[in-house]
Amino acid sequence: METSSLIVDQELQLVVFRLAREEYGLPITKVQEINRLVPITKLPQTPAFMEGIINLRGRIIPVIDLRKRFQLEISSYNDESRIIIVEVDGQTVGIIVDSVTEVVRLAAVSVEPPPPTFILDAKYIQGVGKLDDRLLILLEIDRILTSQETITLKQLSA
Repeated sequence: METSSLIVDQELQLVVFRLAREEYGLPITKVQEINRLVPITKLPQTPAFMEGIINLRGRIIPVIDLRKRFQLEISSYNDESRIIIVEVDGQTVGIIVDSVTEVVRLAAVSVEPPPPTFILDAKYIQGVGKLDDRLLILLEIDRILTSQETITLKQLSA
C-alpha cells in the first residue's frame, strides 16, 4: 500500500485550515510545510491578492493571501495566521490562512461535489467533505492561479 498517495484505503488525508468563518481542506500531499507569519516583502505591480515574497531558508517564495484571492472580507493577521507552503502546478507558493487547525482523514465517500449555486467560484472547489457535524470545503489548489498568474509567480521567484 502506498501511503504517500492522497487516497489511502479510500480515505483523504487533509490539512484543515480556517479562512473567515469556514473550514477548508488541502490534500496533505500538496503541503510542504506550515509556518508562522514572517515579514513579507511587497512587490510593485502585482495583483492585489499577491502579498509579496518571503525568504524561506534561502529560497524566494511568492505568497498569496487566500482571503483576497477568494474576495472575502479582509482582516488583519494575528498570532494564529499561518503561511502554508504548497505546490501549485510545479511552483512552490505560500498561502496565507487565518489558522491551521488539524490534519484529518476523511472517508472518500463523505465527499460530495460542490453545490451548483456555490457562492465561491466553483473552479477552486474539489468538493465538500462531511466530517461528523462539520463541512470542509476541499480546495483544488492547482486551480488557485491562472496560467498567466503562475508564469508571473515563476518570474517573481526566479
